[in-house]
Formats: sequence, structure tokens, C-alpha cells
Amino acid sequence: MNRDSYKTIAMAASIEIIEKKSRFIGYTAPITGEEDAAEFIAKIKEKHRDATHNVYAYQAGEHNQVQRSNDDGEPSGTAGRPILEIIKKLELQNTAVVVTRYFGGILLGTGGLVRAYGRAASLALAEAGTVIRYPAITFSVSFEYALLAQVQNLLVALGGVVKNTFYADNINIICLIKETKRVDFLQKIADLGQGTINTMLISESDWLDEPLKLG
Repeated sequence: MNRDSYKTIAMAASIEIIEKKSRFIGYTAPITGEEDAAEFIAKIKEKHRDATHNVYAYQAGEHNQVQRSNDDGEPSGTAGRPILEIIKKLELQNTAVVVTRYFGGILLGTGGLVRAYGRAASLALAEAGTVIRYPAITFSVSFEYALLAQVQNLLVALGGVVKNTFYADNINIICLIKETKRVDFLQKIADLGQGTINTMLISESDWLDEPLKLG
């Protein structure tokens, strides 16, 4: 099955800001779908059971077909929706954000709420970092010690990633290669080893992340 690359956050992250004595705590996490998003949201709500609001938004699915937001008691359209719009604008797939608010006694007004929730979400997403996630294949590659530098150089040239290295009579590495580089990798590793390198497929359903700066 063909899989497409997509942009998402690199890791879970959190930040805190103060707006007119109200605390806004922004949380973000990569998700795999609605069930994963629900678990993340529930975890934050449980952590902040005493908060005034736990607002959330997320976008998921191969074509971002799942989009959800919730104001959690804030005036309609002032909290969850602005967060969702930020996620959409950044084109972040499989990404969830929760912003927790502890009311500080000063009303922010609708415009102030939109800005505060939006700022907390934006800062949390920036803290998480952004990656392009590419469909990848995992291989086990076994070779003589004398070929180590050449195998490493080949992986670097193809944008591959070494996950594990094992040292015994030969060196064995577990590496990730983009699906688009599969044929090139197998051909070049065969040319390099001239029959002495043993390559074994481990998985065809992995992903390889490359860092990308938020615009």
C-alpha cells in the first residue's frame, strides 16, 4: 500500500504563559488517530481537574479528514477553534493540542481569549518542533568490520538512519531507509559488498523523521 509523507510535531511538549493573571498551559502531542487523541486529552484533564477550562483541538487522518475542537465552557469560537486553525495553518497531521486555563479573576473578552489560547497553542507547537515523516523500511545489514566506514557513508548519502548496532564476528546494524530509496539502497549495498553483505528486511511499515523548522 502506498503511503504519503506528512508534516507533524517531533515530540510532546508543554509551555506556560500568563495573561492578565490567568495561567494558560499549552500541551501538544503526536497522535495516531481519534482514540489516541482522546487518551491524551483525558490525561491532561485528569492532571488539571481543578482547572477552569481544558480546551482542545486536534487534526488526524491520512488526509487530515478528522478535525475536532472543543471550547470546554469558554465562549463559542474563542478557544478550541482558534487552536484548530493554527494546527491547520501549519499543516500538522496527527497532532493534538490541549490548553489548560486557570482563571485569574480578570475577564479577557473574546478577542483576548482568542489571542491567549492561540499564543499558548503556538508556543507549545514551536516547543515540540516539526518533522516531515516519510514512509520507511527497516533493514538488518551484516558486514565485515572493514566495510563499516563505507556502509556508514552510504547510509548518510541516502538519508538513512541507524537504529541499533551490534558487534560480534561481523557488524550488524538495524537501519531505516525511505521507501523511495529502497531500490537504490539495495543496489548500492550489493555493489559495495560484492556478495559479502547480508541484508534482511525487517519491516515495511515504519517511518523516518526529518526535522523541519516551523515557518
